[in-house]
Amino acid sequence: MARGGINKALVQKARQAILARGENPSIDAVRVELGNTGSKTTIHRYLKELEDAERGRDAGSIPLSEQLANLVGQLADQLEEDAQATVAQEREHLARERLDFQNQARLAEGRIQQLESLSSGLTEQLRTAQQALQQEQQQRQQAQIENARLLQANRDLEERLQDRDGQIRSLEEKHQHARDALEHYRQASKEQREQEQRRHESQVQQLQLELRQLQQTLIIKQDELTQLNRDNARLLTEARQLQKERHAQQQLVAQKTQALEALQSTLAGSERTNEALDQRCRTLQEEVSRLSEASALQAQQTQGLQKRLVEATTQLKLLGAPLANSDGACST
Repeated sequence: MARGGINKALVQKARQAILARGENPSIDAVRVELGNTGSKTTIHRYLKELEDAERGRDAGSIPLSEQLANLVGQLADQLEEDAQATVAQEREHLARERLDFQNQARLAEGRIQQLESLSSGLTEQLRTAQQALQQEQQQRQQAQIENARLLQANRDLEERLQDRDGQIRSLEEKHQHARDALEHYRQASKEQREQEQRRHESQVQQLQLELRQLQQTLIIKQDELTQLNRDNARLLTEARQLQKERHAQQQLVAQKTQALEALQSTLAGSERTNEALDQRCRTLQEEVSRLSEASALQAQQTQGLQKRLVEATTQLKLLGAPLANSDGACST
């Protein structure tokens, strides 16, 4: 297949133009006539086909000797053209090889420059890596010191938390004991009040019964004025005694009432103490929560430092591997 738009008609036209000028229509001449386009192999094939067609048309009118001369001349031209084509191909091949060699030389020079730049960069990286390694070692030592300090602080916090837990448990036990004692006191006070009330009601009922009996006695004894007069002193004495007993009972009731009020005041004080204990317990619980949060934060910081330590160790290993490879490459 022709390349660059070359066909048999164009080759024939260029050949005729060269023949009209009285020149030899060789492959190079035809190619120059075509504007230095087209493959020499294609031009040679088209020229051969045109010459064969002309020889077929002129074979009947040309003598044998002239035909032989023409054939020898054509063979010579063909051999020359083949030789020129071969030389041209060799020249093109040599030019391509020369270009390839020049390209390879330029690539090699560029590669050498890249390797020199890479060597300088690797040297700089090695220096930087050594400095980074020293910094990482210092940071690692600082991280180890900080980790030890944090571990000690964590242990101290745990001990403080354990102490606070013990204090909270002790306060809870005291609080529970106080509640139990308060409940027992309330129950005892309630039972005592009920007993005092029952005793008072019983005494009142007894006094009312005695009063009814006295009234009945007075009604019965109205007819016995004489006996009443004689018994007046005795009755007055008994009445005074009853009044004394009633006054004593009233004083006893007043004392019981005061005792009840004192017990109620004590109960109120116990309730205020209980509320103060509840407030203290809530304060301690809040402090425990705050300490727990601080401990959790310290644990997170410790985990972060440990993670940074692992990352630094990994980077050191990664930096150590290229350094080892670079040392191996340099020694090679």
